[in-house]
Amino acid sequence: MDMNSAIDHERIRPDGADFRRAMGRFCTGVTVVACGSGPTTEAMTANSLVSVSLDPLLLLVSVRTTGRLHRRLSDGGNFSVSVLAEDQGPLAALLASPERPRGTEAWHRLGSWHGRNGAALTAGSLAAFECSVEAAHPGGDHTLFLGRVTEVHHGRPAQPLLFWAGDYPKLADQLSMPAPSRPREVESTHV
Repeated sequence: MDMNSAIDHERIRPDGADFRRAMGRFCTGVTVVACGSGPTTEAMTANSLVSVSLDPLLLLVSVRTTGRLHRRLSDGGNFSVSVLAEDQGPLAALLASPERPRGTEAWHRLGSWHGRNGAALTAGSLAAFECSVEAAHPGGDHTLFLGRVTEVHHGRPAQPLLFWAGDYPKLADQLSMPAPSRPREVESTHV
């Protein structure tokens, strides 16, 4: 098969549906971005996490401007990003819904755990980052929030939850997990 035949060279101006379908072919990890804890918890599923800088430690998340979490992040303050494990697909699907829980119900679904900055963290996640909003940049129907990382949590060793083509596929069983540098349940690092 000619590999070039798989690409549609005729289309010049894609629409949103074309763009979304093509981006769905890009496999990403899945995270939960959260603000607040207990009755003030607001959380959403996101696959738009980008590591930006090591000095200072910065990451970036993209949030729809009409979303509930956008209002909270726009006020500045603190948030968290938790990297989900393969068995957390149901939680990711729940928090991706427009009808997702908020407040105490969301707090319990995340595992009733928060970091030093007061933002809810997802129990059982592979890793988590506590951040303060460093800057916000408009990006079409989303805002790009740059977060200064203040805490890093190393979670359990497990396969990551992946998002591809609108679903949560599993990594091949043949892939071996890298051994953690040292055994730990959860380790936190204050930056």
